[in-house]
Amino acid sequence: MGAVYFYHLTRQPLEATLPMLLTKSRQAGWTVAVRGQDPGRMEWLDQKLWLGPDDGFLPHGLAGGQHDALQPVLLTTGPATNDPQCLMAVDGAPVSPEEVTQMERVCVIFDGTDDEAVQHARVQWKSLTDAGCKAQYWSEESGRWEKKAEK
Repeated sequence: MGAVYFYHLTRQPLEATLPMLLTKSRQAGWTVAVRGQDPGRMEWLDQKLWLGPDDGFLPHGLAGGQHDALQPVLLTTGPATNDPQCLMAVDGAPVSPEEVTQMERVCVIFDGTDDEAVQHARVQWKSLTDAGCKAQYWSEESGRWEKKAEK
């Protein structure tokens, strides 16, 4: 059974934090799906990942291509078709308790400067932990990532 990690962004934006989390997930040997809600926003993230530093190249694809199932990192707004071991939910994308139990790790990444995003993350935390999922809450408020809560 996996666990869900909540990442509360307060210092770095998503486009800076996501590559770090993706790199760590890939180093663990995991295939990753990044799930968002807006296709335009996923296209924007795709561009940001391609424009990263040469030494931090992250092979990835945007869902809808003919090789989706082969992508080590797939950006999508729907179900993942690359058989991921890790799911990263951004921009309030839904996560089910069943997905948490099927994955090695689920990451819920939310913008701490957006009150609506914070409230949505609180609802996700409650619904997933009430369903029996193990969860951790991580904050970068101090300038480095620290675990602030676990259930």
